[in-house]
Amino acid sequence: MDPDEPLPIAAVSEYGYCPRRCALIHVESIFDENVFTLRGEAAHLRADDIAWHTVVGVRIERALPVWSERLGLTGRCDIVEFRPDGTIHPVEYKYGPLPPAHGITFAQRAADLQLCAQAACLEEMFGIRVSLGSIYHISSRRRREVVIDELLRRDLEIALANIRQLFQDGINP
Repeated sequence: MDPDEPLPIAAVSEYGYCPRRCALIHVESIFDENVFTLRGEAAHLRADDIAWHTVVGVRIERALPVWSERLGLTGRCDIVEFRPDGTIHPVEYKYGPLPPAHGITFAQRAADLQLCAQAACLEEMFGIRVSLGSIYHISSRRRREVVIDELLRRDLEIALANIRQLFQDGINP
């Protein structure tokens, strides 16, 4: 991958879940579909339809292209809610059920990093702070709110530096 080319936001989630998986997909171009990836694809079908509509004053954009020059990121948000109070709320779809209230798994943290990357892009594009987003767990049809705080933002910056280094080295961990 060209070092000047923007990173795909999906790489943030993949790296957060497993750096080796990220390298397999983006460095070695190896991606094997399985029951879990196929479920995720099927679950995203509606979110991936480029469309918008309004519900109770909230403009809902689907499959919104986003980017950040500062972070060198590009991708697409599953859902972005533009609320009447002026706030912007990204929503990322994930296949699995809403996790238990205690602790956080690697998969949850990876999704949170991806959501933070989307929020950073939206902030740069619209010039407004995005401090809250949601992960929509398709299996349970419930949302988990994620605070986009300074710790998550710092973790995103670290992950991006690590991903760039991984891509530059071209070595699968």
